[in-house]
Amino acid sequence: MIGSALPSVRPEPASDERKRQRRSRWPFVLRMTAGLVAVGVLLRLNGAQRIFDTLAHEQPGWFAAAVALYLGGQVMSSYRWKLLGALAGLRSRWRDFLRYYFVGMFTNLFVPGLIGGDAARAAYIGIREGQPAAAAASVVADRGIGLGALVWFAAAALLLSHAMLPASLVHATYLIAVLGAVAFVTGPILARLLEGYGRRWPKVVGVVLPYLQRPAAIVPAILLSWALQASLVLCQYWLGRGMGIQVSFLELLAIVPLANIAASLPVTLNGLGVREGAYLVLLGAAGVSHDAAIALGLAWFSATELGGLAGAIPFFTTDLSRSKS
Repeated sequence: MIGSALPSVRPEPASDERKRQRRSRWPFVLRMTAGLVAVGVLLRLNGAQRIFDTLAHEQPGWFAAAVALYLGGQVMSSYRWKLLGALAGLRSRWRDFLRYYFVGMFTNLFVPGLIGGDAARAAYIGIREGQPAAAAASVVADRGIGLGALVWFAAAALLLSHAMLPASLVHATYLIAVLGAVAFVTGPILARLLEGYGRRWPKVVGVVLPYLQRPAAIVPAILLSWALQASLVLCQYWLGRGMGIQVSFLELLAIVPLANIAASLPVTLNGLGVREGAYLVLLGAAGVSHDAAIALGLAWFSATELGGLAGAIPFFTTDLSRSKS
């Protein structure tokens, strides 16, 4: 009988589901709490009133321009993801990748639990195309290549900038950049080593190999990542101008990428508190006062949070179904 061939699925008890949901909220609560505590400590130690006074001087025009440019950068990032998804065999149109990318942005802001924006967009594109492994690989590649390009951008900016940053930090950035370049160039060699495991883990190896075998195909994604980083630096340069913070664009070219690397660590919600602490050290080395450095970090956090709200429309209107094309 047909019915006997179907697997029996026992629905999860409502009490177990509620427990699972409560457990999934804890990472969100802990990261939010850690961020708020970090910001509270920074405000207390560096003069909360002075920091808020600096923020109050932000000019709406510069703030709006920074938010608009930030959104433009996210559109560019969605196209980078589309290029990397094509290498894994994903055939959806750019507008689908764009929609799911903004869904991920919104998810990062407001949905508690272990499933962040990256997992959300992987789930959406995976369900749409019926290729969950390829979708996950495309998101991991997008995040990994973006982070690698960020380190290279930071290393190049350090060579151009005259910012007096800690020597240990500069040398560590150079070392990581060199190691990343070696890994990028030797990708085809690693791919040949992995091919032997194709029979044991065909799905995993099959979606990873395209990114290792064809380094040249990844170059456009790297270039887009560099353009994105330059736009993020410009955003924060504009925010600084709006508050009257005296820091050069060349100095920010070196400082912002390093702060972004620190903020990318999954310690707090969207790097809240971590980024401000990094600015305190890095901008302080460039001669910016502590209160102004923290104010710039908080202004940038506010701009990205506001920009993330743009994902509300696709989040609530997207039909999560498999493509029939």
